[in-house]
Amino acid sequence: MTEGRAPRVLVTSRSFGGGGTDFAAELDAAGYEVVRSGPAHDLDELAELLPTVDGWIAGTGPVSAAHLDLAPALRVVARYGVGIDKVDVAAAAERGVVVTNTPGANSAAVAEHTVALVLAALRGIPAADRRVRAGDWSGWQARELSALTVGVLGLGRIGRLVIQRLGGFGPRLLGADPWVAADDPIYETVEPVSADDLAQECDVVTLHAPGGQTVVDEAWLAASDRPVVLVNTARADLIDEDAVAAALRSGRVWAYAADTLATENHGEGASPLLAPDLADSVIVTPHLAAQTREGVDGMGGMATADLRAVLEGREPRHPVVP
Repeated sequence: MTEGRAPRVLVTSRSFGGGGTDFAAELDAAGYEVVRSGPAHDLDELAELLPTVDGWIAGTGPVSAAHLDLAPALRVVARYGVGIDKVDVAAAAERGVVVTNTPGANSAAVAEHTVALVLAALRGIPAADRRVRAGDWSGWQARELSALTVGVLGLGRIGRLVIQRLGGFGPRLLGADPWVAADDPIYETVEPVSADDLAQECDVVTLHAPGGQTVVDEAWLAASDRPVVLVNTARADLIDEDAVAAALRSGRVWAYAADTLATENHGEGASPLLAPDLADSVIVTPHLAAQTREGVDGMGGMATADLRAVLEGREPRHPVVP
């Protein structure tokens, strides 16, 4: 930290302190100066701020080697959330910058949002609301969860909480995760299968795996023998959006519901899943899954505590190892 001034903390998460606790005020009371910038982490926008900061509570944007090169005094990047796929952890380690995250802080919030999307997609709730407002009270048949087979891809914290919540509806539950041991207790609740088996067995598939690979592609969709409902509250790159859009038009996918898209804009250049003709079968929310008061407070509290630990010479509780 620079002599003669308060340690400066950059905050680039929109919801930091937006729950029930004002963590920025807590940092201020502890002698820190908080400065804010946008969640995209635009290098030009941050060019004047990064050289002056000692800690960074980072949002969903990238934290690259180029960002780190602009911040010679930076000692800690506290990722506000669990995902660190956009943080160059190795580059941070090379520069002596500690990276932390907030595992589990918003898991319950994401799991509940997942269940909400499953039900909304099965029942066509957004489309029904739009029709009523246009004066159309005609309905359609839906499906009951208790009659269906639901597959969960990714059996980490969130996937397990989704399984717990869905279990009350009584569906057949399948789980796929190559990193979970065969004797894990989760398999007392779900049947162990492969990701490919999910395509062949399931009426609903919900995705909770890390990003970095595409699971639902043309081949996966071609293997499905029934119209499937897909739900994605994890990472956009888990699906091939063009393939899913085509499958929605052909009827191979019944509905798609997600909290993220690969291209987060509208109009020209928008995701193919936002095409007007797919509006009745696609539901998209703008990163709402983690945005509960409890989830926001959990992430804010953990990020703040770990940031202060590093800057005050203590070990953080949630370091990310390169």
